[in-house]
Amino acid sequence: MHLLLYFLFLFICSNFNYAETRCVERDRRALLEFKKGLTDDYALLKSWRNNNASRDCCKWRGVGCNNNTDRVIKLDLPAVWSDELEQLLSLSGEIDSSLLSLNSLTYLDLSGNSFTRIPNFLGSFKTLQHLKLANIELTSSKFPHQLGNLSSLQTLDLLATPVVMKNTDWLSRLSSLKYLNLSYIDLSESVGLLNNAIRLPSLVELHLANCLLPNNTDKSFVRSMTNLSVVDISYNDLPNSMIYPWLFNFSSTLTYIDLSNNKLLGIIPEAFGMFKNLQTLDLTNNGLEGGIPSSFQNMTNIRELVLSGNNLNQDLPSFFDKLSGLGPQRSLQVVDLYDNQLTGFLPDFTTFTSLKELLLGRNQLNGSFPRKFEKVSNLSILDLADNRINGFLPNLSVFASLRELYFERNLLNGTLAEKLEPLSKLESLGASSNFFQGTISETHVANLSRLTFLDLSFNSLDVEFGSDWSATFQLETISLSSCKLGSSFPGWLRTQTNFSVLDISNAGIDDSVPSWFWESLIPGIRYLNLSSNQIHGIIPDLDFISGNRPLIDMSSNNFSGNLPLFPLDTVTLKLNDNMFSGPISSLCNLTSLSHLDLSNNKLSGELPNCWNNLNNLNILNLENNGFIGKVPDSIGALEFVKMMSLRGNSLIGELPTSLQNCTSLLLLDLGENEISGNIPEWLGESFAMLLVLSLPSNRFNGTIPTSLCKLKNIQILDLSVNDITWKIPKCLNNISGMIMREKGILQASIEYNAIGLDQSRLIITARVVFKALLQWKGRQSEYQKTLGLVVSLDLSSNRLTGEIPSEITSLSALIALNLSRNSLIGSIPKDIGRLRQLDFLDLSRNDLLGGIPTSLSELSNLGVLDLSFNNLSGRIPKGTQLQSFDVSSYAGNLALCGVPLKNVCPGDETNSGNPDGVTEQKSDDDDKIINKGFIFGIVAGFAFGFWGFYGSLVLKESWRHAYYGFLNVVKDWVLLRVEFTLARLRRRTSS
Repeated sequence: MHLLLYFLFLFICSNFNYAETRCVERDRRALLEFKKGLTDDYALLKSWRNNNASRDCCKWRGVGCNNNTDRVIKLDLPAVWSDELEQLLSLSGEIDSSLLSLNSLTYLDLSGNSFTRIPNFLGSFKTLQHLKLANIELTSSKFPHQLGNLSSLQTLDLLATPVVMKNTDWLSRLSSLKYLNLSYIDLSESVGLLNNAIRLPSLVELHLANCLLPNNTDKSFVRSMTNLSVVDISYNDLPNSMIYPWLFNFSSTLTYIDLSNNKLLGIIPEAFGMFKNLQTLDLTNNGLEGGIPSSFQNMTNIRELVLSGNNLNQDLPSFFDKLSGLGPQRSLQVVDLYDNQLTGFLPDFTTFTSLKELLLGRNQLNGSFPRKFEKVSNLSILDLADNRINGFLPNLSVFASLRELYFERNLLNGTLAEKLEPLSKLESLGASSNFFQGTISETHVANLSRLTFLDLSFNSLDVEFGSDWSATFQLETISLSSCKLGSSFPGWLRTQTNFSVLDISNAGIDDSVPSWFWESLIPGIRYLNLSSNQIHGIIPDLDFISGNRPLIDMSSNNFSGNLPLFPLDTVTLKLNDNMFSGPISSLCNLTSLSHLDLSNNKLSGELPNCWNNLNNLNILNLENNGFIGKVPDSIGALEFVKMMSLRGNSLIGELPTSLQNCTSLLLLDLGENEISGNIPEWLGESFAMLLVLSLPSNRFNGTIPTSLCKLKNIQILDLSVNDITWKIPKCLNNISGMIMREKGILQASIEYNAIGLDQSRLIITARVVFKALLQWKGRQSEYQKTLGLVVSLDLSSNRLTGEIPSEITSLSALIALNLSRNSLIGSIPKDIGRLRQLDFLDLSRNDLLGGIPTSLSELSNLGVLDLSFNNLSGRIPKGTQLQSFDVSSYAGNLALCGVPLKNVCPGDETNSGNPDGVTEQKSDDDDKIINKGFIFGIVAGFAFGFWGFYGSLVLKESWRHAYYGFLNVVKDWVLLRVEFTLARLRRRTSS
């Protein structure tokens, strides 16, 4: 009996040990040897241990064994993403040949790791069926053609593997291959790739996205591939002739076609209708025109139709009519027509009963919503943004399944609040930039418990949420710019603890920010905009919210106190137009900063010498503060800065030579400081892209360096109110930016994507507008909106001598020329009339001689003229323009005569202009700009002009959009002309 129990015990123990160590020893040793060649920084292989407790390699991470033979058949070791660390956890090192001992291996996945090379011996795994090496990093780009020996291989995934693949003969030997992915590999020199693919009779899926496929695609490519179901050759820039001939030779087995991001032009061929089993067709971002062919009705299984980013201009109702066949109408789930030129009104799309996603944004749709929708819709996403849809929102109760609803930037009006109540499943609502009115209260949104994205900006909405209201939703994006939130800081935000985007700018808030708000901000916030309110108080340290490269805008408020600490990874920081004080050295560690605007505050002290830490800056604006001391040498580390303004401080000393390293500058404004020394030669040598150079009201001396003539693109050059001597350089005619060009309006701003939140749709384009202060007759005016139209040369209030160089008359784009208050001699250049665009001309308070050139009377745009206090003589040239200026324009030139002066020129004593001796009497009405005839002309002109011209714009969509584009250009010009005219009227009224 005891003997029987003993044998039973041995049997149980042997079975227990067997269960624990079913891994074949040969395979276990091979895996451990393979591990030795790897660097495992993240302990991904910590279960691979050589001890009794971990002897069973079949239980190791990523290892799979055959249940019958216990041999290792699967090695699944791709890199893994860590949400906690926010990075990819991967292996690196050498793929060791010890793996050859795993001669039963059928599955090998090493994707996303880093290795020295893909070894040749991988071609020796006769049983291997699935090989995945996608997204691996390699030291050697050599590709092993021995992979062609894997005759059992069914899956080959080399997505984005950095290998050079010129010879593809090895492909033709993979007779069992069903899945091939060579996407994102440079195949531009791959000889015979497509010919070799013909020999893959078992192939079901072919992925060749972004491979730079050559434009000599063999038309016989797919004729023998009768099993092919999926084709992806997107992002290859292939034309029609390289795709259509072989694509339309496929059998009807195709279920998925992705031809996006190629160069398909013209209309969509009718031949697409032959793919009756097709479920997905993606033709995104090509150059397709017209509409969809009638044959699309034959695609009875179509589920996803993606045609975004083309030039389709079909009438939208007609588009849906062509899809109204019984098949598509029942099967279609996704229709993506985003970013085309579709016209017409919105049809009743609820008749497509399976439709779940309808994307119609960025088209030219107009009209209003249908009066009635026939059926209850299953739509979960509806995007109508960026059209011209008008009228009221319909009853949205038929869209109770909506998760995402977007109609930003349309012409919708009426109320919004009550339309939201039925949408209990809504997660994202984009309604900005319409004409909605009324009040949205907490009762209107109480049912929206799933809402995470809310954008109501730029409407006339009163958002009245009680300060103690506890919302049923937790928002991630809150955009309420230009809504009316009330004068108190919105207390309901206290319950919102997950937002990463908050924009409550221009919301009428006149309050301090409660401490709970600052404390509730979460790390990882992306965008915080409290600008353009009347918020006051002190901002506490905010460095704890770092982690997601935030953009912070608190400009145009009444914040005070010293600058707080901001997140180290802040990208944009706009604190301008507040009352901050003290130094700015606390910003020295913001190494990711791209845009810094501290202008118009009360900041003081010396500029910190830490700009080498901020070398990612593109925009630097410190103007109108109280900074003192020299410009620090480290400012030269800002090699990417495009706009730098230090105007309106008390900076002293010479410009540091390191500034010449800022070679990307477009605007440099150092005006109204006490900077001294010569204007350095390198200013003209280093800044090839400079558009605006403004150095007025400093203590510069010496001469104007001729190197400034090398600033080819300069459109505003202001050296006024300094102590500059000698002559005006003759080479100024080399500045092509001041010469009329066919390109028209010059650059006046930098536009950049301030925040690209793809996941939340909220894309804010910041426009940093160049500003220039132009001095004219003692009055300083800031030009901003019209700066792109201003081309100005101001050398006034210096000690320049010599003659005005005739070359200056070549600067035909000049709008303003100011050479006043110098010691210039000689005559006014006779060809000054060549400056046809000139509106400001001030040559006053010099020692100019001779007569006024007759060509000056040809300047029909001239709005302000000052030639006073020179030694000019002779008759003022006759012409309506010169006679319209006030006497003060010519004062102090005792030898001048003629209208408008009282000095009568010799020979003008008799009334030769009126032989009948009749004195002309001018009626009061003649001097009035607005009289009865003027009003009648305006009314009649408006009636005929409006309906004759604008009526045609209503009927012709393309004319209308071209006209609106033209108006944008004309608008800026009109603003500039009005400003100039008002300046002239002020001069006359003041006299």
